[in-house]
Amino acid sequence: MIGVLGGTFDPIHYGHLRPAHEVCRRLALEVLHVVPASIPPHRPPPLAAPEQRLRMVALAVPEFPPLAADDREIRRGGISYTAPTLESLRAEIGAETPLCFVLGSDAFAGLPAWHRWQEIFDLAHLVVMRRPGASMHEADSVPLWAAGRLCRGAEELASRPAGGVLYLTVTPLDIAATRLREQIARGQTPDPGQLPPAVWDYIRANRIYRRSGA
Repeated sequence: MIGVLGGTFDPIHYGHLRPAHEVCRRLALEVLHVVPASIPPHRPPPLAAPEQRLRMVALAVPEFPPLAADDREIRRGGISYTAPTLESLRAEIGAETPLCFVLGSDAFAGLPAWHRWQEIFDLAHLVVMRRPGASMHEADSVPLWAAGRLCRGAEELASRPAGGVLYLTVTPLDIAATRLREQIARGQTPDPGQLPPAVWDYIRANRIYRRSGA
């Protein structure tokens, strides 16, 4: 199975990387494409340039195989919608290979507001990362449009190319890109447990997120 994880990654940090690696291990993914958005459709524009965010992802992923940096949304430019990204990946891997789109529970809940959202199920499975203690059996936790697609494990995903929904409990990390940017803007050094050293070295060398004079 192949996976894909999108985001702004402004900057990428261990709160992205470690849960993503956990998903890879639990689902036995061959590769997880980490795809920085060019222009995200549902949040303010990132502070770092697209090429800078792609470079930070490329510096971060070697610590966590089989994660791999993927530049397709930045190459495509414009607003980074998920459906065209999945179409691009599907064209590369073929119609029969299982493809898993990995996302958080908040993003999953807002899926009906996404561009061409119903087509996503024709292109990929959805793997929804949940925090420990969240139960997929809670009455209000599974949207009606997803209830008929629920899968019980990786084996069900591997048995068909797309269309399933799997809730996967992952270990959360209390790291937020917003807090990291604020720390760096004040001239502070983030805790080493938050950013891969290569990413921090790149941010520091290029003075990304720093206020003038900081």
